Amino acid sequence: MWVNMIKVEIRAEEEFIKLGQALKKAGLVDSGVDAKFVITDGLVSVNGETETRRGKKLYHGDIVSYNGETIQIVK
Repeated sequence: MWVNMIKVEIRAEEEFIKLGQALKKAGLVDSGVDAKFVITDGLVSVNGETETRRGKKLYHGDIVSYNGETIQIVK
């Protein structure tokens, strides 16, 4: 499994977090604009599949990979 996985928590009142928000919350991008560029350039994968939608909804258990880093979405 992943050793240095970054955990991103979904807010208690929400069911999901959007991909761009998760990248920002994990500290892998500085802004929403940066998130948009890396996502639309096809540099981000969700559960092993390239994802190009910044608004992709992520739920508990989803795994995001970008730039050698791995994020796990937790509730």
